[in-house]
Amino acid sequence: MLPLNRAILAWPRPVKQLVVSAFDSLLAVLAMWIAFTLRFDTLHWPQGGQWWVYLLGPLLAVPVFTRLGLYHAIFRYSGLAAMAATAKAVALYSALLVLALVWLQSLGFAAIPRSLGILQPLIFLLLIAVSRTTVRSWLAPRHDQRAGNRLLIYGAGSAGVQTAAAIGNAAQFVLLGFVDDDPSKTGRSINGLPVYTPTQAPEVVARLDVTDILLAVPSASRERRNQIVENLRPLPVHVRTLPGLADLASGRVTVQDFRELDIEDLLGREPVPPQRELLARNLTGKTVLVTGAGGSIGSELCRQIILESPRQLVLFDHSEFGLYRIHQELLSLLAQQGLSADITPLLGSVCNCERVSDICNRYRPDTVYHAAAYKHVPLVESNPVEGLLNNVLGTLNVAQAALHAGVTHFVLISTDKAVRPTNVMGASKRLAEMVLQALAARDTAHAATRFVMVRFGNVLGSSGSVVPLFRQQLAAGGPLTVTHTEVTRYFMTIPEAAQLVLQAGAMATGGEVFVLDMGTPVRILDLAQRMVTLSGLRVRDANHPDGDIEIAITGLRPGEKLYEELLTGDNPQPTDHPRIMQAREGFVAWETLSPDLQRLAAALQANDVAMALAILQRLVPEATLSRSPAPLHTEA
Repeated sequence: MLPLNRAILAWPRPVKQLVVSAFDSLLAVLAMWIAFTLRFDTLHWPQGGQWWVYLLGPLLAVPVFTRLGLYHAIFRYSGLAAMAATAKAVALYSALLVLALVWLQSLGFAAIPRSLGILQPLIFLLLIAVSRTTVRSWLAPRHDQRAGNRLLIYGAGSAGVQTAAAIGNAAQFVLLGFVDDDPSKTGRSINGLPVYTPTQAPEVVARLDVTDILLAVPSASRERRNQIVENLRPLPVHVRTLPGLADLASGRVTVQDFRELDIEDLLGREPVPPQRELLARNLTGKTVLVTGAGGSIGSELCRQIILESPRQLVLFDHSEFGLYRIHQELLSLLAQQGLSADITPLLGSVCNCERVSDICNRYRPDTVYHAAAYKHVPLVESNPVEGLLNNVLGTLNVAQAALHAGVTHFVLISTDKAVRPTNVMGASKRLAEMVLQALAARDTAHAATRFVMVRFGNVLGSSGSVVPLFRQQLAAGGPLTVTHTEVTRYFMTIPEAAQLVLQAGAMATGGEVFVLDMGTPVRILDLAQRMVTLSGLRVRDANHPDGDIEIAITGLRPGEKLYEELLTGDNPQPTDHPRIMQAREGFVAWETLSPDLQRLAAALQANDVAMALAILQRLVPEATLSRSPAPLHTEA
């Protein structure tokens, strides 16, 4: 036999609504009796026309509540929003009741005080609130306090309170309290749950056997979030977070909003506000071409470009799926932002000289962002011919087509691996930079195209990035693979990198190599350890054989550096932007470079790897290359 509460939950909805409306009618009558009793200061028994007043409560309340949708609510999940709706309904009911009482008095019912129109609704609202709360407590699913994730919320502000309400209906969480930095909140309680100080967190985690901590501080600066996360990292808990303020603009928080703590919260920096004039200079009202538009960097460039209201945005990529995805996303973004622009998706390869020339001549772009490149070091190391065809000759094709079409600005997306390269990918990108430097120097006097290169390091979340790989390895139970204990890398978020690229391109006068300020380099082993501990797990090593996740050192891959560099020389020149510097890089004149490029193209056409690498080594003498294709290893 089912328990009574479960039997009630099994009733059909019309039956539930009928029972609730009947119960509300009884509450209205009870509230009227209490109001009469309080008004006359004695236990009341209705006389004469007062019986009509008792009937007014149900006759007015039930239609109002029905009209305002109160009986469509699921009471066991109702919260503050439902009570606010009930208060509005009772306010309307009160106004109608006052009018009805005035009308009854006009008919000669003098023993009916008009103050009942205020007193009875207040008592009625109190009775409804108590009844709804009781029903919610009785019918809501019972959570086993020993089961599920035992949770603390870090942040006792509005986001934290909303989160607590969402957790109240989620069987997978048992909320145990809040942690907050505000001294005025600590020591108090929210909905019966205590608010602790951050210094109390380690003791509370141990005493209450806390398994998870949720960051509900969407308005905190990145620096403050980093401090909070670092303070929580020694604790044996799984740290999750809520989205930022923009994602919580609806005012509603659900369990589905909880997400894994992005490593961007640890490695990213507080963004520098963009210089709006720089962003708009080469974009607003212009025709813009982005090659590699479906890639991680190219797609983010497109998202930010479209917000600057270009006349036309031409998307060029060889990946059908990548091109389709970014095209659909941009169309949706236009609709959401109420913007208008012509978005043209074009399939093709930058290695196809005729296709590239046709596109530039047909659409006549004002600005070109050349993001198309093979950038995965092990893949290019194992496929040097394709890497050189795409990264060097593809860049030459697009640059020459841009020159002939009268493009105003040409921006190459380069990499820190182009500095003293130790692999084919890095050397190919350095040679691509040299191509543009030579073209810029050759055509300074008579060409309208300003060539500029923007060099930066790893971006978080891009294809081939270590962060998504570590997440996959964590989900699989490990191990996390790191190539060397001392390998370090620069990191930057994709949106910040794209925004700085757009601003750097606008500063170009021709031939510059701009370098983005990447901040402090991060040791990959430290990154792996952080990701393990922030998942509520422990690193398994010789000192902790009972840990959860192993970190395996696989050895440096051929061509891989321990430390990446952004500059070949020293003393970079500052620019008008605090995070954009100008490098001093030498180059080879076009007259000298062009014959070697022709020989390189012939070697690639003949699939002569040895000759192609020899030419590459001669053109980029600072490069240290492995002469034999390297086997692929797991990226780390």
